[in-house]
Amino acid sequence: MTSPESTDPATPFHDLDAYIGLPRLGSLALSPDGRRLVTGVSTLDPKSTGYVTALWEIDPDGGAPARRLTRGAKGESQATFTTAGDLLFVAKRPHGDVAEDKAKPAVWVLPAGGGEARVLAERPGGVSSVKAARAGATVLVSAGTLPSATDVESEQRLRDLRSDKKVAAILHSGYPIRYWDHDLGPDAPRLFAAELTDSDDALELRDLTPDVGAGLVEAGQDLSADGGTIVSSLNLPQARGAVRSVLVSIDVATGDRTTIVDDPDAEVAGARISPDGTQIAYLRESISTPEQAPEITLWLAAIDGSDQRRIATGWDRWPAGIVWLPGSDALLVIADDDGRSRVFRAPLDGGDPVALTSDDAAYSDVVVSPEGDVAYALRSSYAFPAEPVRIDLSSGEVTALRGPVERPALPGTLREVETTAPDGTRVRSWLALPEGASAQQQAPLLLWIHGGPLGSWNAWSWRWCPWLLVAQGYAVLLPDPALSTGYGQDFIQRGWGAWGGAPFIDLMAATDAAEQLPEIDERRTAAMGGSFGGYMANWVAGHTDRFQAIVTHASLWALDGFGGTTDAAYYWAREMTAEMAEENSPHRFVGDIRTPMLVIHGDKDYRVPIGEGLRLWYELLSASGLPAGEDGSTVHRFLYFPDENHWVLTPQHAKVWYQVVSAYLAEHVLGEDPTYPESLG
Repeated sequence: MTSPESTDPATPFHDLDAYIGLPRLGSLALSPDGRRLVTGVSTLDPKSTGYVTALWEIDPDGGAPARRLTRGAKGESQATFTTAGDLLFVAKRPHGDVAEDKAKPAVWVLPAGGGEARVLAERPGGVSSVKAARAGATVLVSAGTLPSATDVESEQRLRDLRSDKKVAAILHSGYPIRYWDHDLGPDAPRLFAAELTDSDDALELRDLTPDVGAGLVEAGQDLSADGGTIVSSLNLPQARGAVRSVLVSIDVATGDRTTIVDDPDAEVAGARISPDGTQIAYLRESISTPEQAPEITLWLAAIDGSDQRRIATGWDRWPAGIVWLPGSDALLVIADDDGRSRVFRAPLDGGDPVALTSDDAAYSDVVVSPEGDVAYALRSSYAFPAEPVRIDLSSGEVTALRGPVERPALPGTLREVETTAPDGTRVRSWLALPEGASAQQQAPLLLWIHGGPLGSWNAWSWRWCPWLLVAQGYAVLLPDPALSTGYGQDFIQRGWGAWGGAPFIDLMAATDAAEQLPEIDERRTAAMGGSFGGYMANWVAGHTDRFQAIVTHASLWALDGFGGTTDAAYYWAREMTAEMAEENSPHRFVGDIRTPMLVIHGDKDYRVPIGEGLRLWYELLSASGLPAGEDGSTVHRFLYFPDENHWVLTPQHAKVWYQVVSAYLAEHVLGEDPTYPESLG
């Protein structure tokens, strides 16, 4: 089987159609015997209006080419292997008497010995995830279920009633009611278990959590190797609309649920059960206050929750992606580190984790061989998209595997830029330079501010891809200012509750350093960002006129109104008092804006609701320091997506996004006549 149809590697960043058509790799699953490695590859659908993910098998030894396993029209996800080596996945496919337009996501099985995939388990509202025990017969399924449903028949009747009567209303009794880009309810996740047998019959799912309510919304679970125990995070409602999480264990045979980690001063999540079933490792995120940033630490406990203790006690990084080694004697974790995201080996005795990877890359989706001598992961950086690799756990040597997707050729080069902030703090950035940039052929500079704000520019992003602008001749600066992860807790604390302070100062220092490079034309500059990066773009607009244009996407504008309308208002209240919000709100400086601004927002954005974009747009027009024409038009523009969310994900809308951004920058930075996409009318 050949790799997904590829685009000419010399052109994808010069042609938006070629770019959105590039295949995209994501997720890894390893069979219990370590012989089969499966990944998902997303490609454009036939109409180029969406992406479809197929499962591909990669040779763990790197010798054989990747081969495609699935070809469902709607795609496949959630790959997991049973003890026998059968591949389970979630797919929305017609089957039996179920037509394509009536199909719901269900659990399918592709037998290890060959043959056609068949349905293994389904629910009236569809299935969202599946896990299989590594050394047992248990299958764990998560599926949305209506609160009053008591069995499959009642669930189906209630769903048919809502559908037939076209009822979309939701009656809430708690908080939150929406998350990022989707409404919560009327159903909520429940966990179901079943036992695999040798027959071809569909699994009989047992409801393990009939009384959990909304407690499993956005929660994560792990299944013990023998399939007897589940450890899950569980959300508990608190006073004043707050929510916090605890860890619970669930006996698969009985459904009995026991709280095992309950820390009133922290959120606990990401739990993983040791291979021998005796311990759990988990992440503890301290509950922040307006004065104190959160801290994420690595903890260990017995499977019953006793003997809770922090490990890696002297380590000043934020762990994620916990993976046990087969001997249950150490962990692998991922952590942002100085503009990279490395794989670390964490001992259980409290000693500091040791970095296993040392290249300029970010790692994710780590899985470990049954012998514990190698790990497999996805690796990316701002120099290349995600690719599968093998990591030798004794030497740290990383070997690229023969994946289904090849690296695209870049239209430039990537380097690091460092500077020192006025308070003496080191501030570093990635800088993507176009081919041919030199002192004789200087490039205009685009400052691109990351979101989060608790994050880092260290991994490839299909949504925020600097190379599309580099292909047009811009140098793109990707700085990690105060609040960025990977530089220690003090670096985060510098900007906590004072977004307009150290983060802004660091960004200007990074820009100053880039402008001093001989390849950069400091007379032609722009700034842009999304989410928190959009907030900073708005703050920049009201505090300096050094840029020729500013692009602000999904941005926070008036912090006095944002706090109560975002999807997790209780979290916002932890970080900022009303006084902090007022002091750091960009809207107070709208009268000082002298820079043309392109505002972009999606109506389905629940994290930064559309009201922020609407208020920004009105106040920008009514109070801007820039003159308006006789017809009321200004140099500002508002790109509005009625049916997009925080990220603008559909391929053609992403294309429009880049077209409009490019045209706006060309007009105000390069002095060219803008050419906006014909599809905008």
